[in-house]
Amino acid sequence: MTDITFVRGDITEQAVDAIVNAANSSLLGGGGVDGAVHRKGGPEILAACRDLRASRYGRGLPAGRAVATTAGRLPARWVIHTVGPRWSAAEDRSALLASCYRESLRAADELGARTVAFPAVSAGAYGWPLDDAARIAVETVRGTRTEVEEVRFVLFDERAYEAFTARGR
Repeated sequence: MTDITFVRGDITEQAVDAIVNAANSSLLGGGGVDGAVHRKGGPEILAACRDLRASRYGRGLPAGRAVATTAGRLPARWVIHTVGPRWSAAEDRSALLASCYRESLRAADELGARTVAFPAVSAGAYGWPLDDAARIAVETVRGTRTEVEEVRFVLFDERAYEAFTARGR
């Protein structure tokens, strides 16, 4: 059984096997979590992402998918990049958001990772309502078969931390 924990903090400082990056489809860095991962992880992560773009993901990583790279200078061993969907009032994209968590856990299993730290995927710049993002994240992790022993949700601010811990009870 996977233990689920909640931490208020900076995902780039987590000493876990893998951290999940809320990436954009280009895989080449951006704002929020993605920008922090690339800045703090150093050029090794960008080089690995460029290799992915030159080979398997020429058009970028589609929403709901996940792919792993080195963690560069981060305390984690790997970074699992996943692209969350943008929230839409007109279209239910919940299955794509859930897929981000499932696919990231699948990638973690392929790596042999036992501890994985997740941010609140899609709940920042992509506009997903925080309570719903927390519900989808926690329910999906709980419902996914994995060899990961600990999933740590690392939330940057108090509002996100409260939303996720409320779902974790």
